[in-house]
Amino acid sequence: MTKQVQFCGGEPKVQGDCLNSAMRKLALEVDAIARTIGEWRAAHPGMGLLALLPEAEAPRLPLLQQVCRELEVPLAGAIFPALLSSQGFCTEGLWLLRLDRMAPAFLIPDIHVDAQEAAGRIASAVEACLASSAPGERQRTLFMVFDGLVGHIASLLDSLYLRLADRVAYAGVNAGSESFQPMPCLFDNHQVIGNGVLGLLLADTEPTVLEHGYPVPERVMTATSTEGNSIHSIDWQPAFDVYQGIIRDEYGIELTRDNFYQYAVHFPVGMLRANNEVAVRIPVALADDGSLVCIGEVPENAVLTLLRAPAANSGECITRLGQRLGGHPHALGGRHLLAFYCAGRRLHLGEGALTELSALQTQTDAASIGGALSLGEIGSTSAWGYPMFHNATLVCTPWHRA
Repeated sequence: MTKQVQFCGGEPKVQGDCLNSAMRKLALEVDAIARTIGEWRAAHPGMGLLALLPEAEAPRLPLLQQVCRELEVPLAGAIFPALLSSQGFCTEGLWLLRLDRMAPAFLIPDIHVDAQEAAGRIASAVEACLASSAPGERQRTLFMVFDGLVGHIASLLDSLYLRLADRVAYAGVNAGSESFQPMPCLFDNHQVIGNGVLGLLLADTEPTVLEHGYPVPERVMTATSTEGNSIHSIDWQPAFDVYQGIIRDEYGIELTRDNFYQYAVHFPVGMLRANNEVAVRIPVALADDGSLVCIGEVPENAVLTLLRAPAANSGECITRLGQRLGGHPHALGGRHLLAFYCAGRRLHLGEGALTELSALQTQTDAASIGGALSLGEIGSTSAWGYPMFHNATLVCTPWHRA
């Protein structure tokens, strides 16, 4: 029986039976891709593909598109900073994920200008897909992959929920370059776009869960002046002065402009929501006027707290993920797991990120873990909760999509 070859984390490793697996890690070569698709299509004539590529392999994307066009297999996918498995992170090859029946999918460009207009376009695409669904079909999960440079994803999600409410569950991630330089990163059989969104309406047969494991301190503040993803003032004082003071008083660290990014990734800002969820925002830059520039929007008058990123060996995040995926240890029982891991979380944990990935496979008893490093995540820390844009989280779903 053939074996799955894993290239992540150094030398190739053989892991698990994959002839019937719906996930494969491959070299980005025409023969390997065509052979895999041929095997899969023989058993699943109506199949489609979700493909995850690392940024370093972006120039080879046309090879994948060409094979899929020639074999007439529907393709949807995105380019991320790196790929992942339980062995670690890598920047070569690709993950191919089979959908036994191709999910309704759409690719929408140029959504970076206006959040409400973009939400309307996405809602219209979703409604068209739902209208064509068979009567009595299971509820769908709207899985969205955004270009990470779209700056108003949080506002877009708010507007989208007002249009669609609970007609779908919501999940997703951000793709693109970890350098935050513009690059086309979303694709189908024929095109690759930037400043857009890829949407898939997946059958809601398996949970898609999101966790960050950040403990919430008691001290809270108010973002008294914000603009988009910039916090200008906290409790009516310059944002950096407040942020700097708390880190100095509580952790003994003297934060300066020069060492800002070195420490800020370890001390994200948490936004407290009415449903008791915490949305994490990682400060990535300090503006000339002392504003904190975050990944993701921060609304004016948002209730904030300063978070201390958890240690990799704390285990709380992975334990909660395992519980929500199946309610008990070893919940996957040998099935495969699609996982996305925030780039900011990896930057904070360093080698500890590998510990979390290994613990995730042990906790869930997944046959293998495949996925990518993401630049922001979408979902809720409660089942069928309100969709929010997050940093520093893991997004996971068992992968066998009929």
